[in-house]
Amino acid sequence: MADDGTVRALTRPVSRDPNRLRAYHLTHDMVLAIFRHTEMLPRDQRFILKQQLQRAALSVSCNIVEGCARRTLPEYRHFVNVALASARETQYLIMLITELQLWPAVAADECRNRCSAVVGSLQNLLGALDRLP
Repeated sequence: MADDGTVRALTRPVSRDPNRLRAYHLTHDMVLAIFRHTEMLPRDQRFILKQQLQRAALSVSCNIVEGCARRTLPEYRHFVNVALASARETQYLIMLITELQLWPAVAADECRNRCSAVVGSLQNLLGALDRLP
């Protein structure tokens, strides 16, 4: 790890500061969209799908932040991997809510697109971390 809190992936550094990670910013925007759109879910889904989707989405951001704070590269990789798993869970819940037609198509499209971008970004980050020695 370099003195500036980054680790090198081939010639490009991988930041340990979540504010400098594209994956973190995409995830934060996804969380905000999900919290906004889950307010539209039916009242009877408040304690089932709404909370589960919010927890899964929030877990993605929290694991990125926690991974960045870990001291070793294997720990960092582990938390990014957990974040990716939570993003996949979020993707499934968005798909389920959409298929159950519990929110408008516009909300479904925004959440699905944001979540797909998060998954791709986390896969790229994990790939960069896996290429490190």
